[in-house]
Amino acid sequence: MGLFSRSKPKIKVESKKKDSYSGWIKCSNCLDMIHANELKDNINCCPKCDYHYRLSVNQRINLLLDQNSFTPMYTDILPKDTLKFVDTQKYSKRLKDAQEKSKNNEAIVVGVGKINDKQVAIGILDFNFMAGSMGSVVGEKITLLIEHAIEKKLPLIIVSASGGARMQESILSLMQMAKTAAALTRLHDEKLLYISVLTNPTTGGVTASFASLGDIMIAEPKALIAFAGPRVVEQTINQKLPDGAQKSEVLLERGMVDLIVKRSELKKKISFFIDFFMNNPKYITNGKQKVKLKQLLKMVDTKKEDKVIKKK
Repeated sequence: MGLFSRSKPKIKVESKKKDSYSGWIKCSNCLDMIHANELKDNINCCPKCDYHYRLSVNQRINLLLDQNSFTPMYTDILPKDTLKFVDTQKYSKRLKDAQEKSKNNEAIVVGVGKINDKQVAIGILDFNFMAGSMGSVVGEKITLLIEHAIEKKLPLIIVSASGGARMQESILSLMQMAKTAAALTRLHDEKLLYISVLTNPTTGGVTASFASLGDIMIAEPKALIAFAGPRVVEQTINQKLPDGAQKSEVLLERGMVDLIVKRSELKKKISFFIDFFMNNPKYITNGKQKVKLKQLLKMVDTKKEDKVIKKK
């Protein structure tokens, strides 16, 4: 060995820098650092401030329905670019990209399943598919689901997360507002229960139609629920909106929603309402309520729920 030579170092030096992401994210509400695993284990809710992040359709199905009870329906109805619409890109291209991103063929998944062994008809909007926007196929699937609920005498649940009517379908998407509302009128005439669950965000033509027509209106905490978003409203009226002006807590105070339910309690609350309205002759006679809604909502707290069910 020469005088100035040296052996190769035994310590391995990496030439490439590893990705710095280690699973930690900053909560968009409380700004605290939380780990992705914590978020996953807590149903996509911040473990520190309980801020509710969005769920995928499959996560929502697993949250609300009994295991392996969901059967999808009307999966063969697919969207088309009827108007040959083009903005910055072709609508047909947007549809293809959305299908690849969301792994669904449209912005809603509908079907039947069970909640605590009770059969229900359920529709879940997918925000990952073009912001959960309502086009003609979304309106058609909701209408068919409502008609199925009428035929089978099932309670109906629709979980909304949407930016509103789909602009690429123009008048065809706006027509779905009247179409779904008319179908819900027939459901109401049959004295069947419709529970509307509003999640963050629920806006535009969806808010202005089926999402606001529930017999029971449930919202998740701090959900944005509006026709036009806060930025559009502020630009229109040239005024700054108060903090939380279009959030579920303010809408509860104003009477637009009946109750705000944490995600961990959602299945239990929905099950309670189905039991109460669909299977409770002591409180419902010939389609007429013997208990007013305000009284019912007082019964919904955890301490009183079991007592009410046992009285049936």
